[in-house]
Amino acid sequence: MTDTLPDRLAANPKSPYFNEALMERGVGIRFNGVDKTNVEEYCVSEGWIRVAAGNARDRHGDPLTIKLKGRVEPYFREKE
Repeated sequence: MTDTLPDRLAANPKSPYFNEALMERGVGIRFNGVDKTNVEEYCVSEGWIRVAAGNARDRHGDPLTIKLKGRVEPYFREKE
């Protein structure tokens, strides 16, 4: 397994950017210096994350998201 994270990663299995092995390993996101736990997707090169907008759902049952722009730093979470 590699120790580098991709430029773009999504938590939704329907997305082409989903990677099950990385999600099982545990990926954390630091956005503008603050750890975020509700990130649905991120892109480092474009500098944005998508976070869930409350409990709202679209017609397919997926959470509605808001795109936030800033500095994105993905990292692997430590196993306890």
